[in-house]
Amino acid sequence: MDYQNELSGRIALVTGGTKGAGKAIAERLLQAGATVIITARNAPEEENGNLHFIAADLSTAAGAEKVAGEVLSTYGRLDILVNNLGSSTTPAGGFAALTDEDWVSTLQANLLAPVRLDREFLPQMIGRKSGVIIHIASIQGKLPLYDSTLPYAAAKAGLRNYSKSLSNEVTPKGVRVLTVSPGWINTGASKAWLGEIARNANSTVEEAMQNVMDALGGIPYGRPAQPEEVAELVGFLVSPRANYLTGSEFVIDGGTVPTI
Repeated sequence: MDYQNELSGRIALVTGGTKGAGKAIAERLLQAGATVIITARNAPEEENGNLHFIAADLSTAAGAEKVAGEVLSTYGRLDILVNNLGSSTTPAGGFAALTDEDWVSTLQANLLAPVRLDREFLPQMIGRKSGVIIHIASIQGKLPLYDSTLPYAAAKAGLRNYSKSLSNEVTPKGVRVLTVSPGWINTGASKAWLGEIARNANSTVEEAMQNVMDALGGIPYGRPAQPEEVAELVGFLVSPRANYLTGSEFVIDGGTVPTI
């Protein structure tokens, strides 16, 4: 697809940009003409010389400071910030299985990482009265799975609330803030997870996928999202075509959430 270089001259940062939806988002912004920086703890398995990689642990304040310092010293500004980093590594079993460490580590990665990066980059956006911030949340922010991802769901709910509040503050100063809440995304990690479920249950991957969809209450579209589909939504939202959109949440879940 021809994006007519609509992001030409823009500097963009995608966190968690080496895999899954983050990788797809970075590549989509690159195709639209942006200069794209990606960050993650580890370098991408397949190096793309057109993407500027910064190794950092964004679950720490030092990681956020490192990324902001390198971006601003190298490029002088940031126009687009996509806070895509997110993960859930806590054990299943509900509230009793979770320690303080489980809660703190999940909140650091899924809520405080974007809060810190926003704080680092907003002053120069406000100074120029220009910029777009995207927070990648999750449908679990309003459809929590208490047995397996309780801290993650709570963190994403907090991110949705924070994102709306931030938009109310900085939109009058020229910065658009938006939330994108995907449902299940068919990433490489997700495929590996399905394979493990299938082996443990002595079933096919297709049966494992159906079981997961059933656990979510069903996906009317009949399958999880592809990373590129999420990336396409983000590509539109950060473009001049979406100039009047701010303070909104965009759900991309194939109809999973059963309420309006």
